[in-house]
Amino acid sequence: MPPPRRDPGPENLVDAARASGVTDARLLGALRATPRAAFVPASHQAVAYADVPVPIGHGQVTTQPSLVATMIAVLGLTGDERVLEIGSGHGYQTALLARLARQVVGVERWPDLAERARADLARHGTANAEIVVGDGTLGVVDRAPFDAIVVCAAFPEVPPPLAAQLRAGGRLVQPIGPGGRERVELYEATDRGLVRRRTVVRAHFVRLHGTHGYPPAAAFEGPD
Repeated sequence: MPPPRRDPGPENLVDAARASGVTDARLLGALRATPRAAFVPASHQAVAYADVPVPIGHGQVTTQPSLVATMIAVLGLTGDERVLEIGSGHGYQTALLARLARQVVGVERWPDLAERARADLARHGTANAEIVVGDGTLGVVDRAPFDAIVVCAAFPEVPPPLAAQLRAGGRLVQPIGPGGRERVELYEATDRGLVRRRTVVRAHFVRLHGTHGYPPAAAFEGPD
C-alpha cells in the first residue's frame, strides 16, 4: 500500500533542505515552524510549499527555500547573533533568521515590499526583526557591527561597507557573479580583512543594486 498523501506544508521544505545537505536541527525546526504561505503573494499560495522561487514584483523573486536554508546554515547561528539581511522581500528568510538569532535587521530597496514584509512579520509574531528601506550595499551603520550578514542578490564582489560592518570572526554569505550565474561564497572577517572560506553552492540570483553594486535605477521609489 502506498504511503498516505501528505498535504503541502512546511515539512516539504524541511525535506528539500535535508536533500540539499542541511543538517542543523535548529534550522530545520525553524523551517518547520515558519509558514511560507504567510510570506508569499496570494497569487502564489498554491506553490508556497514547493521548493521554487516566487515572483514578488519589481522583477524580483524570492530565493528558493532549500537555497535559503543552505545559505543560513553556513552562518553557524547559535541564537545570540545580530544578523544583517540584504534583500528581505516579503520577509520569509527574515522570519527564519529571527528564530535562529537574537536580532535581525533586514534592508529592502522597494518600499512596498518592505511594508509587506513588516506586516507579514507582525502577523507571524516576529518581534526581534526590523525592516528598513534603503541601499543594501551600504548596510546599516547605526546597527553595526553584525555577527553575520546574508546577501540575497548578486554582484562580483562584496560591497566594502558590508565587510566593514562585520564583527571580527563574523561570517558573510553572498552570491558572487554578474546576476544569473553565481557562486555563493562564504567569507569570514579576520584581522587581515574579509577572507573567503569556501564556495557553498552554485545558483542563480537577481542583481544587487546600489552605490556599491549595479546602478540603482529607480531604487527606493515604490511600485513599478
